[in-house]
Amino acid sequence: MLFQGILTGVVFIPFAAALVILLGWIGRAALGRSGPSTALDNFARGVAGLGTLGAFVMALVAWGGFDTGTSELQFVDHFVWIRSFNVEFFLGVDGLSIALILLTGFISLIAWVASIPHEHADDHHFSRRAVAGYQVMFLILQTGMYGTFLAQDVFLFYVFWEVMLLPMYFLIGIWGGPRKEYAAIKFFLYTLAGSVLMLLAIIALYYNSPAWKLVDGTDVAHTFSMVGWKWAAQSGVYASVDPILGFTFTHVVWLGLFIGFSIKVPIFPFHTWLPDAHVEAPTPISVILAGILLKTGGYGIFRFCLGFLPESTEFFAGFEGGVPLLPVIGTVSIVYAAMVCMGQTDLKKLIAYSSVSHMGFVLLGLSALTPQGLSGAMFVMIAHGVVSPMLFLIVGVVYDRAHHRNIEGFGGLAKQVPEYTGLMGLAFFASLGLPGLAGFIGEVTVFLGAFAQQTIYVAISATAVIITAAYYLWAIQRVFLGGFNTKYEKLPDVVWIERLTLYPLAIVTIVLGFWPAPIFEMVNVGLFALLK
Repeated sequence: MLFQGILTGVVFIPFAAALVILLGWIGRAALGRSGPSTALDNFARGVAGLGTLGAFVMALVAWGGFDTGTSELQFVDHFVWIRSFNVEFFLGVDGLSIALILLTGFISLIAWVASIPHEHADDHHFSRRAVAGYQVMFLILQTGMYGTFLAQDVFLFYVFWEVMLLPMYFLIGIWGGPRKEYAAIKFFLYTLAGSVLMLLAIIALYYNSPAWKLVDGTDVAHTFSMVGWKWAAQSGVYASVDPILGFTFTHVVWLGLFIGFSIKVPIFPFHTWLPDAHVEAPTPISVILAGILLKTGGYGIFRFCLGFLPESTEFFAGFEGGVPLLPVIGTVSIVYAAMVCMGQTDLKKLIAYSSVSHMGFVLLGLSALTPQGLSGAMFVMIAHGVVSPMLFLIVGVVYDRAHHRNIEGFGGLAKQVPEYTGLMGLAFFASLGLPGLAGFIGEVTVFLGAFAQQTIYVAISATAVIITAAYYLWAIQRVFLGGFNTKYEKLPDVVWIERLTLYPLAIVTIVLGFWPAPIFEMVNVGLFALLK
């Protein structure tokens, strides 16, 4: 009873904070006051900060009481929601989601701090425009992300999945850069197309799900419960369904789910929306996009494709005469995106494409279907969720000062901004997989776990490690080394508000590089349960 309702609190505290801001906004308008208001801006930032911190604290409490020795759901909140459609409000956390809700809380708090304007920010910086609206969208986005990781009813999961779509669309489309409308619409259309495929697959699985009991004991013919779907998978219910147009039912449904989730990851060839979204999004939203939103796609592949359709996952991993779709797409994403990074001149676009490359390791680790491969893939997601936000924040620092991100336009900055140079160097080396930093652990575990089953693909993917080192070191050389560009002789180093975002990420990056055990302890039991 101590933790009763804690997950509901994690999900809906940000939403409640958004409502408070809206009420303040409406109340001010009712009094006949319109136009910019510093008081309203500060009120919105304060409420958003409290809501973000409150959800993170509750996630930390859940982590403190989480039992890593069981794969069962914990801290469950469960009741009938829409009886006529057999839909339940069903929240629960297991090893697969506990680390991700911690990541969500941590990165959301970092992004909130990064939204605070400071003395070196651009005068037209997004954080000075329509602050209340921005904070409302930011908080609703948090609710969608938390709910996606915690929902144990598929209908509820889909609701939260769609809740993430609109706030992100507006956060890019209103507060983004010069081509914000194009980037926002592209993001929306890609994600919506994936959502439609997911919905069709979900409907097919629902109507072929077994008879079940709702939480109140009511017998129903079909269920949206993830527990019920997991039981159906283990019992061979879905594997026995008649083919669709001559194709195996589970293979068709698996592909629908996989494409829908892959668009959000994203991986080749569904990745083209990501660089545009990152380049045009304001820095804190790039932090959320890279740190959390991409992980919802990887989480979905683990939870749905592997958890509910294990036979099809084996088939598309290339086992027993199957089609090696997973290792091929994973390998292509890793190598292709790394090579594209070599040709980038925009620092933010380089980091965006590096995300595509790194997320390819998730598919490669999954394709091995070994405990070590799955653990490595999950650690890659967590490490990328820490390192990538740090990279985007660092780009934001220099953009706020120089008003451009052209790699060739800098030069010799190490002398002028040594603290900034050290932070960027740390983030670059973590991302390229330097031993002792977070990025190394996940990638090497994926290689170790996948080598026996996917030898050729591991060998090809390993070449990307060299390419990754090349484009990061080349970027460091052009930006920080060589002759000093006197245009930046008055360029200021990082300030306290930027340190509040960068140093926590740097500390976690180093700690996870030397002490990854807490992450593995959290996720392993839940991951290994998917292989049963």
